[in-house]
Amino acid sequence: MNRHLYLTLIPEALIASMLTPEEFASYYAIGEHDKPNGQVIFIEIDPSFRSSAFQIEKALVRCVPTPDGLPKKSVYVSIYRVLEHIPISAMGDMYYVTRDGRTLKTSKSPAADNESGLHFYSELAPTRPAVVSPLGPLDFLDLMLGNRAHFPGMPAIAFVELALGALATDPENGDIDVLPYENIVHLRRCLQEAITKTVSSKLFDLGGLESFPYRVVKNGVFVGNRTEGLSIYRMPPQDVLQSMHRAWWRSANT
Repeated sequence: MNRHLYLTLIPEALIASMLTPEEFASYYAIGEHDKPNGQVIFIEIDPSFRSSAFQIEKALVRCVPTPDGLPKKSVYVSIYRVLEHIPISAMGDMYYVTRDGRTLKTSKSPAADNESGLHFYSELAPTRPAVVSPLGPLDFLDLMLGNRAHFPGMPAIAFVELALGALATDPENGDIDVLPYENIVHLRRCLQEAITKTVSSKLFDLGGLESFPYRVVKNGVFVGNRTEGLSIYRMPPQDVLQSMHRAWWRSANT
């Protein structure tokens, strides 16, 4: 049986497993007792990846079949400062997982989008705040790495950009349409301050979003660090999801 390395972003952890990505998604999302564990997003890591920051070999020694011959589901390698020690070059496909364990596999590409206007970011790792910002993804990475103003920065970050709809251009009067966010009044206020004040970002929720519907993912999940820049695991357009990934899309919206 093959052994895999998975970087989970919610929560941040490096896990060894004998399960395939699809099997791991079902196990991690549903658990062993068919009780949903919450939203799951993870990246498969190159199995040859090694770092002095992790005791991967020790974890792999424990990642063996159970006495009754079943594959070992998970062995935690690390749950602390994981993302910053894994180069983007070692990251393979990302899996967006629904609550019932269905997977949407996406590959990474260099992030080139840096559009102007207002943005809504939910940080995934290593911190979890949700913020609004006038900065596009590339400039937001620059801010979070500590290359602007007096913000101390972090060595690496994963975040997702969420849709704002009409609020992106008219936060005061724009129609919220089907936006699912709680405390829309506070969101409008934060967006207005991001326009009227000289700020790089405005905190919307310190604790972050517990989960978010995949239908409001604007473009995808971004992963960036100081040496390799910014990559995106792009979410396909909704018409593609509806036509080519119908079962996943239906599951994601129930």
